[in-house]
Amino acid sequence: MDNTVPQDVAELAKRTSEFIRDIVIPIEYQVAGVIHDAPDELRQQLQGKAREAGLLAPHVPQEWGGCGLDVRGQAVVFEAAGYSLLGPFAMNCAAPDEGNMHLLERVASTEQKEQYLRPLAAGETRSCFAMTEPAPGAGSDPAMLRTTATKVDGGWRIDGRKWFISGARGAGFAICMARTRGAAGERGGATMFLVDAGNPGMQIVRDLETLDQGLFGGHSEVVFDNCVVGPDSVLGEVDKGFEYAQVRLAPARLTHCMRWLGLAHRAHDIAVDWAATRRSFGGILGDLGMVQQLIADNEIDMAASRALIRDTAAVLDSHARGGTESSIAKTFVAEAVNRVVDRSVQVCGALGISGDAMLSRYLREVRPFRIYDGPSEVHRWAIGRRVVSQRRKAIEAGDQPRFRIDAGSTS
Repeated sequence: MDNTVPQDVAELAKRTSEFIRDIVIPIEYQVAGVIHDAPDELRQQLQGKAREAGLLAPHVPQEWGGCGLDVRGQAVVFEAAGYSLLGPFAMNCAAPDEGNMHLLERVASTEQKEQYLRPLAAGETRSCFAMTEPAPGAGSDPAMLRTTATKVDGGWRIDGRKWFISGARGAGFAICMARTRGAAGERGGATMFLVDAGNPGMQIVRDLETLDQGLFGGHSEVVFDNCVVGPDSVLGEVDKGFEYAQVRLAPARLTHCMRWLGLAHRAHDIAVDWAATRRSFGGILGDLGMVQQLIADNEIDMAASRALIRDTAAVLDSHARGGTESSIAKTFVAEAVNRVVDRSVQVCGALGISGDAMLSRYLREVRPFRIYDGPSEVHRWAIGRRVVSQRRKAIEAGDQPRFRIDAGSTS
């Protein structure tokens, strides 16, 4: 597989790295990486700078105001953007807006794209994706969806409770998943709705206190109570919400990997600089074999992560679904990023866990990545189940098992 980076993508990544170094990182230090409750003026400031640099929404097709990168191009540029915790946010390619832009571009009508996608790509508004619910509702298993949408005169009435809705506070609109057919636990029967902020039937009831604080708008609990929307608020077709969720899911898993790999690289660079300059035990810290092992393992994890990301990006660019590939990449990269940041903290010792370096903040930010977009355990279950199922079907169709039991064997 050819992973050569095209010249225009390489140039865009270079300009991204310079933008992150010169504009974003100084602001990241000023706010200590904490932006969950930052004023919207900060977003406008950073995204205005990215707009001036021609770096806003690099993933969005040019006709809707972006740079038009394919998934392989995104892998390079998003990693460069992720070198700062605020980088993807500044370039308007952070979750949940990035995934919502992709979904709108693929599913929305032309009118909906003009109303929602274009201003979202331009940084004129923000969005959230409202699917996750408190137990026993939808979480890692979307089929447990309990929020309902009932047809009424003039449109639909949405009723239900959502929680851990990232970026809900201050969002201009929500993409809400609600059940229009069937009951919780049944496959199918979901529909996506576009719900504008200000709809009296959609209320944020609380902001959740969480380990991470580096996502603008934080995470909220949202109640839909007699939330009436018009018929033109249906995104795509009725009862096809779960299918559309797959359109968003695999690319969103992968772009998370890209961005967090950039932050892991930043943490590693901090640790390497410390190891190369800190004197201890009569020499340079980095001359100690155990420190070298930590650094080497970081290099290995980052190289393997980058290879998985780029190979999966090629699969998605071929218009294949990429479910298995994205599950493998998400599981490995989420755990590898955690290992890289944790080792970097270890190399830096007391500095690493202090507030004087950003490493302790990064450690808190990357830990949830092993949970959202599917916990590692769920992905492993899905990968293993798929492999066994495919092989069982092949054997039932006449393929021979790839083992031999000799005649007379008692084993």
